[in-house]
Amino acid sequence: MTSRDTANVLWFNELHRDDVNLVGGKSSSLGEMTSSMDVPVPYGFATTAHAYRYFMDATGLNDKVNELLNGIKDYENSDELRNACKQIRDLIVNAKMPADLAEGIEKSYAELAEKVGQKDPFVAIRSSATAEDLPDASFAGQQESYLNIKGAADVVNRVQECYSSLFTDRATYYRHKQQFPYEKVALSAAVQMMVFSKASGIMFSVDVSNGDDTKITIDGIRGLGEYIVLGKVTPNHFIIDKKSMTIVDRNVVKQTIQLNRISDGGTVEDAVPADLQEKQVLTDDQVLELAGYAKKIEEHYGCYMDMEYALDVNTNRLWIVQARPETVWSQHNKDKKPDTGDDNVVAQSDAKVVVRGLPASPGLASGTVHVIDDPKDIDQFKSGEVLVTLMTSPDWVPAMKKAAAIITNNGGMTCHAAIVSREMQIPCIVGTESRKIAATDALHNGDVVTVDAKNGVVYAGKVESLLKPAATNQAQGQVVAAETFAPTGTGVMMNLGDPDLADKYSSLPADGIGLMREEFIWTSYIHEHPLYLIEKGEPDKVVDMLAEGVAKVARAMAPRPVVLRLSDFKSSEYRNLKGGDKYEPNEPADLLGWRGASRYYDPKYIDAFKLELAAVKKVRNEFGLKNLNVMIPFVRKVDEAKKVTEIMKEQGLERNQDFKVYMMAEIPSNIILADKFNEYIDGYSIGSNDLTMLLLGCDRNNDTVSPLFDERNLAVKRAIRHLIKAAHKDGKTVSICGQAPSEFPDFTNFLIQSGIDYVSVNPDMVKETKRNVAHFEQRIMLDKATGRGLEDPTDYEW
Repeated sequence: MTSRDTANVLWFNELHRDDVNLVGGKSSSLGEMTSSMDVPVPYGFATTAHAYRYFMDATGLNDKVNELLNGIKDYENSDELRNACKQIRDLIVNAKMPADLAEGIEKSYAELAEKVGQKDPFVAIRSSATAEDLPDASFAGQQESYLNIKGAADVVNRVQECYSSLFTDRATYYRHKQQFPYEKVALSAAVQMMVFSKASGIMFSVDVSNGDDTKITIDGIRGLGEYIVLGKVTPNHFIIDKKSMTIVDRNVVKQTIQLNRISDGGTVEDAVPADLQEKQVLTDDQVLELAGYAKKIEEHYGCYMDMEYALDVNTNRLWIVQARPETVWSQHNKDKKPDTGDDNVVAQSDAKVVVRGLPASPGLASGTVHVIDDPKDIDQFKSGEVLVTLMTSPDWVPAMKKAAAIITNNGGMTCHAAIVSREMQIPCIVGTESRKIAATDALHNGDVVTVDAKNGVVYAGKVESLLKPAATNQAQGQVVAAETFAPTGTGVMMNLGDPDLADKYSSLPADGIGLMREEFIWTSYIHEHPLYLIEKGEPDKVVDMLAEGVAKVARAMAPRPVVLRLSDFKSSEYRNLKGGDKYEPNEPADLLGWRGASRYYDPKYIDAFKLELAAVKKVRNEFGLKNLNVMIPFVRKVDEAKKVTEIMKEQGLERNQDFKVYMMAEIPSNIILADKFNEYIDGYSIGSNDLTMLLLGCDRNNDTVSPLFDERNLAVKRAIRHLIKAAHKDGKTVSICGQAPSEFPDFTNFLIQSGIDYVSVNPDMVKETKRNVAHFEQRIMLDKATGRGLEDPTDYEW
């Protein structure tokens, strides 16, 4: 079987956007939309960069091309440049294409004819350079495209002409100015079913006149699209608002000529019928259909996009025939900071409170409000804005990482927004709806606010006096002693999810990572459902990207241990991953649904679980990071622990002295049957959030009952003490990774008194917890030595 790297032809459905080196920007983008998106793209294939280089090598043209290019003394001399480029193009066009390459192109054209059910179909042949369509420089439009081509021999000839167009005057001059050696550029030819256009045009997912990325612009002309590129026809112009998806402006101008196809091949200029010359080229419905595609393509690519479309005369169907990153405003807006609110500064005495909520993650920040009602709009969120929404979930993490602050309508102190923002040290206020007025009602896009997340208050305007840092000790002339931390018998571990924070937090005095959440890697890097990737034939993407993220943390913390919690998405969260709809049930109460261990051995999911295990093996065996251990979440029954560890063993991950398998203790059955679970694991990590929820029957994500949610309840404490006793009896360790130790120092004291082995807290609490643990341990030893300590009268036995 031919490798993709050495293939001469690849079909669109075999290509993705990261295949630029194989087929160039245009072809890889057509492939991405064909293989990974629900966007109408005319089908076809692409000759590869390998085919072009093979052609140049086999014909011996490289040396001749270099000689002619090196002979150009002044690229600003247009006559000299034109003469050299013409000689190069003539050499390429007149060279004899290797027989096997020509036969491969002809065979693919015949297969295309068979697939579309047409004899000798008309095709468009578009040049696609391997260096074009980069976000910071566009080589697009420098080479030629050929429309309405028919017959295998003509297709081969036009591919060769595409090769020669790599050396048009403008392409050669542009590469020289960009200091881009021609040897680094190769030419792919996209051979694509021809759309018999009665209208065509260009659209951008940003208003290119002013950089307004809340708008989509669409230009349209009658006939084929070449005249819009050449500027021979002034197009109809439409501006669409992205949020409301309405046409907010239009300019319909008279068009008198159009470029049409000839039935037996080629093109001809015709007059536009008089009754159509002043009419809209597209209907409003067609304009909005195109805008929907533009918005979807931008969201998929994650950047401003420049797209071309065509309206078929026979079917009245719209097709997207090209998409590439927009280059001008992408660079201009890339580092543009949002409004800092300097024009909205207010004195602290005049500051008005607009919203109150629970102070989930302390801190102060000011910025411009961006309200997001629907997860599909999170790609519109800009760095430094204040994120305001109903509630976050794991797939919101990329936007959350950019936020100056986060405010939600719903949620309590253990909701997703609260936990993640504390880890990332982003000021966060949750549960505003339970404090009289919801944030999404009180705040609007463009409002400048100051978020005091220490006290759960949001002020209108920029309260500068609140934001000014206190004078440092050094500025006051004081000598600051270096931080020291007493050694402790109880380990202090750290919770971490985002691999990008590993280096930043590795210097903290933590004894390791007690909880690494795998979900961050899925939502920040992979984005696609594992079963969907398996179906697409891309399982290695899961293994490689998981391994890369996990290794980043293990490497930063080495030789300290890292405990990776295997995936614990709920079904709704999995469904938000691309392709997830097909595989996920619709569970109204998915906190108690198909999650954790119950997925791993399920025949419907086991193949995806094995990819996670392969990633763990890769980190430990290939990368040599033996400090990585794993933890199984949400294990309801002892039999599940047995099944999962057996699967792990089959996949080459067996518990031993250097590889530990832990289990989350977050379900009452984990506590009651600890003596049975002990057989299959090396220890436990108490998930106090879920454990409290299930012991007290209190939804931890429901701010209505949040006053009832308390990890310090006697039922929770009795459960924890029983677990520690049962685990230690068989030599198993017990840790805790829930929120309680970060929030309540007295709860940490209870854990130490109960003999817990480790406490794992958020990064911002590592130092304080380290000191608290040392203090509590010293107090225990002192009380023991003097006999004067107070006994805890609480009965923690069952």
